[in-house]
Formats: sequence, structure tokens, C-alpha cells
Amino acid sequence: MSFRARRLTLPLLVLALASGSAKAEEGMWTFDNLPTKKIQAAYGWAPDQAWLDHVRLSALRFPGGSGSFVSADGLVLTNHHVGRGWIQRVSDKDHDYVKNGFAAQDRDHEIKVPGLELLTLMAMDNITDRLAKVVKPGASEAEAHKLREGEIERIKKEMQEKTGLTCEHVTLYQGGEHWIYSYKKHTDVRLVFAPEMQIAFFGGDYDNFTYPRHNLDFSIFRVYENGKPCHPKAFLHWTRTGLKAGDLTFVTGHPGRTSRQDTLAQMIYSRDVAIPMRLKAMERRKEALVEYGKSSPEAARQVNTQIFGVENGLKAVNGYWSGLKNPEAMARIAAAEKDLRAKVDADPKLSAEVGDAWARIEEALKVSGNLAKESQIVGTADSTLLGYALALVRITDEEHLPSDKRLPEYSDANLKAAKTRLSVHAPFYAEQEIFMFTQGLEHAAKELGGAHPYIQAMLDGKPAAEVARAAVSGSKLADPEFRKALLAGGKKAVAECQDPMILLAQKLDPLSREVRRKQVEQVQSVLTECGARIAKARFAAYGKETYPDATFTLRLTYGPVAEYPANGTLIQPFTTFGGLFDRYDGWGGNAAAAHGGAWTLPQRWIDKRGALDPAMPFNFVHKVDIIGGNSGSPVVDRKGELVGLIFDGDIDMLPGNYFYDDKANRGVSVDARGLLHALDKVYGASALVAELTGK
Repeated sequence: MSFRARRLTLPLLVLALASGSAKAEEGMWTFDNLPTKKIQAAYGWAPDQAWLDHVRLSALRFPGGSGSFVSADGLVLTNHHVGRGWIQRVSDKDHDYVKNGFAAQDRDHEIKVPGLELLTLMAMDNITDRLAKVVKPGASEAEAHKLREGEIERIKKEMQEKTGLTCEHVTLYQGGEHWIYSYKKHTDVRLVFAPEMQIAFFGGDYDNFTYPRHNLDFSIFRVYENGKPCHPKAFLHWTRTGLKAGDLTFVTGHPGRTSRQDTLAQMIYSRDVAIPMRLKAMERRKEALVEYGKSSPEAARQVNTQIFGVENGLKAVNGYWSGLKNPEAMARIAAAEKDLRAKVDADPKLSAEVGDAWARIEEALKVSGNLAKESQIVGTADSTLLGYALALVRITDEEHLPSDKRLPEYSDANLKAAKTRLSVHAPFYAEQEIFMFTQGLEHAAKELGGAHPYIQAMLDGKPAAEVARAAVSGSKLADPEFRKALLAGGKKAVAECQDPMILLAQKLDPLSREVRRKQVEQVQSVLTECGARIAKARFAAYGKETYPDATFTLRLTYGPVAEYPANGTLIQPFTTFGGLFDRYDGWGGNAAAAHGGAWTLPQRWIDKRGALDPAMPFNFVHKVDIIGGNSGSPVVDRKGELVGLIFDGDIDMLPGNYFYDDKANRGVSVDARGLLHALDKVYGASALVAELTGK
């Protein structure tokens, strides 16, 4: 998904923070607080509880994205780009399933994907009142944060033991509410089908974050239980009628993160400090991966998916940044905050409760700026093996402590999952590891200087390349059986281990913990506690008629299939198979391979061109409020049937990380009819089509 430099339309920022209201299509709504009255008023229909339960139980969370159950036998639909890293994991130098696609001949040939876990949201419990009781008046932010975190881990453990589900703490409304979301975890997931990369990402970087589009961006997996296909409690039935312009759509997915309820000071910090640093780090990683990929065709295959991920992130973050650099949008955000602060100042009770929250946040952000470089660099320096080693050192050290004294990721509620991750097999490429570790160490030395304790601990006066090669070549941590043996041996085994990566991790651990302690005590605790005070004041001033920021938890957004104005004209709501070939022909086809082959097609698509209906819908745009993490989200209609698959948004949706633009914000989806048409006519996947349609 790319960022194209052009003038953004002036955002019509909805001051939800000030008014508590949102335009009909705005909002990433939690399932406990859907604005059904607004939907009813706007569209003459609203979902009931049975409809909501059905789409919730059909939805799945992927690592970094979304998906859904789409058959009675556990078929799962998501984007190709969400599944791409996992498709890469089961590929090798002789079988490049990312580039060439994959189709299982039958269920016996579906490929198990090591480490891939999917989650179904089963229950949501509000724990706000219980948490409020553990913090006594007069406690400092750091003390309150520590008490609250301890209670959260106790609640998670209680609920996991009671239900057998995987429980996560979810903070909503900047700390105004706290919930436990309980998930069923699916750990046996197998690859069923993936199209070729070229049709999944047709148009490449040039067309990314634009529309019209012609991307067959989907992949299909299957969940198994006890060695047999899963029979989910709910799944989405495929549409039998499809969409037309103006039809109401719903998107159920897991938007990653938005910051619309941040304070003005937090947004300015993101604009001036956090985002520029993040972009530089991403650019550095991309450059290193590209350089390594040039060393051989096999090296290029190894890193292509990683490069795509970094480029995708770069374009998204640049888009977020563009919103914060829009002076008129920032003026509106400032006005919203001014309005809220005036209401707080006018109410003695609210004023006493909020106290100096805004000022304390500004102070904490100054501290964060001073810690930013160390926080970003003091770590595993792009080394997968050092990441394994640090986890082993910490797990075997922390597991002997009481749960509330541990790092949160190793609490009783999280420890089993942390150990499981260390036991998963993943492809490992030693030369890539050496190259990236060298680059990471060299960058750290350049930024921090040779006298910094981290550099002294990692390099000990030696060149980065020498340290990286010796550590990687001498380590056995690429072998999951070796990692499992160290876990089983516990603290003694790790302490006695002479693996060079373990030795480096033992030096890194105290340095990393100290940086983290400063961040938690001086920054994060202040932002959390003061943010919660402001959130409660907002509730008191405006009520709970708005939505919380995205938190990579299940949300529902809605809106119609709709054209939008751009480039002096109107952009059509649907693209077609005919439009795909028009784009292909217009760029000279495969023979020309213009601009790196961005608009070329796999040969099978050329061969099957005559069998395809040129009027069949391919992609469509609709007026829905989405952000990164929504990729792979199912699009459903009023009947709760699958009508499409979110895979992108237009460029004007990117500033939506901070505000919503109701004129040009659009989601871009694969049309369910086009997806079936391709499976049938291009790939001859008749059995898969029959299962998806229930025929």
C-alpha cells in the first residue's frame, strides 16, 4: 500500500472529542456500543443481537490483520498480503508459493503453517470498576500504574483458568474503560489456496493506496481441530446477489491503532519526534534488506516479503504524518481540546478530578523525547537469534517470581504462549541473519557512540561484522529443539549455556530493562493515568456516544458503496475484469513489462482471458472508516452474507489515524463475485468454489 505525494483534500474533521457525535459513516465501533439508532435513522435498518453475534463469531484475528470463517468445514478467508509472510514460511528455494501461487489438490495436501495462530472473540467483560478499587487516593502515577497492572494480570489468570480461553486486557477511551476480551485460539492452520503475487498486487507500488484498482488480494486457509477440519460455531455465507452502488456494507475486523483521542501535545510529539524517528528506522531496514537481496536470486526470494512489509509500513506512516502536518486539521484538533478543557474548568468537580493531567502529559513527553533514541536502539539489533536468546534469559529468570512481580509478557496469563512461540520452527537463513545483525550493530554504534554501555556490551571493542558472524555462526538457537531443551532446563541451563547469543543476551538484559523501567515509570504510567482522567472528564462532559480509538480488537464500521470526487471527476464505485485487461493492454502487456512489470499478468490469466466476463465486478470502494489491521476484514451486507474483502483504502484515508475525512475516506475491497469468478474460470478450483458457495 503506497503513499502518493499529492495534495490532500481538506479534512472535514469531525470533532467527536468535543461533541460526542460522529457522522453516519465515521467510527470503529465496539460490539457493546454500536450506534444502532444512527444506523436505523440513516438506512432504515439496523443489526440485531443475533446478527452481531453471528458476524462476531465468524470473524478471526490474524497476526497483524483480520480474516473470517467462510465454510462449515473451517475455510478461512483473508488477504494475500496478510497471509504472505505465512505463505513465505512454507515456501523454499524450489517452491516459491508467494510468487507462483499455491492450490492444494485436496485436503490431504493442505500445508500446515508453523506458528500461525488465529483468534475468535468469544466474550467481552468490563473490569473498569474492579480496577478502580485497587488504586487508593494519593497514589503516584507510577504506583497507580503498577497496582492496576498487577490486578489486570490477576483477573486475566482467573478468567483463563475459569474459561480455558486466551484472555487479553483491552484499554478503551484512553483508559476510560478497561475490558477483558476472551478468545478461542486456533493453532492448527493450513494453507489451501493463494493466487500469484502479480495478480494479488497488480499495479504494484504505483497503484497502491489508489483507486480504481484491480487486485485479487486474497488467500484461503483452513482451521483444523484434533487433526480434522474445524466446524466453527458460525461462518459467513457467500452472497448470492452481490452489491450495487448505494448498498449498505459492514466491515468486521481488527483496526490496529488510531490516535484520534490523543491530546494535542501527544499529536505534536508524534509529528515532530516519534514519526520521523520511526520513518528513519524503517528506511534503514528497507535499505539493508534491499542490499542483501541483491546478493543472489535466493537472497531476493528470502527478503521480498519483508521488503514489501516495510514499504507498506513506510507509505502508511507517511500518510499518517501528512495529516499531522495539515495546519487547518491541527487547528480543528486544538479547538476540540480547548472546548473540552473549558468544560472541565467550568465544573469544579471535573476540574478537581482531572487536575494537572494535560500539563503532566506534556512533561512526560519531554522525558520521552530524551529517552527516544535509547528506547529505539537498545535491543536485539535486527537479530532473530538474539531475540530468541533474550526471551530465554528472561523467561527462565522471571518464571520463578510471583506473577505480579514479572514483566507483563511473562505473567501467569502470558507465560505459556511466550514459551510456545520459542518452540515454533521457522525458516532461518544464516547469511541474512549475519548481514542484518551487522547492519543493526553498526547503526547502534553510529547513533550511540562507542562509549555507550550498550555498544561496549555488544561489541567489546570489536568490529560489528566480526561480532555478528561469530555470534550467528556459533549459535544453535536457530534449532527449535535446542531452544526447547534450554526452556526445559530452566534458569540453571541458560545460566551455564555458552552459546554466544545467550552470552550477548545476558549482557543486554539489564541494559534493556533499565531503559524500559524509565519509560514505564516516567512516561507510560503518566500517559496512562492522566489519559484516563481526561477520558473520564470527556464521558462526563459529552457522554459515551462516540467510539474509542482502535486497539487491534474486533470493531464494526459501516457505510454504502459510493463513488467519490477526485482529479476533477467522479471515481466509479466498481472496477471490472474488463478494466483489468484494459490496464494490462494500456501498459503494453507482458511483452513491454513497463515499470518493472507492475501491470503484467500471470500467464494463466492471459490464457483464460476469453473465458472471463469483462463486466464482472473486480474491486469496489465503499464509505467505511478503516485503518491498518483491517486488511483481510470481511465485508458483509444486511443479511450478514459475505460480499467482499477489505484490502486497502484510498490515499485520503491515511490521515484517519488522527481524524476522519468524510468526503474522500474510502475502503477498497475485492468483490466476492469477482473472487469466485477467478477461482472458477482462471484456476479451475471447482471443489473450492462448491465449498464456499455451499453447493
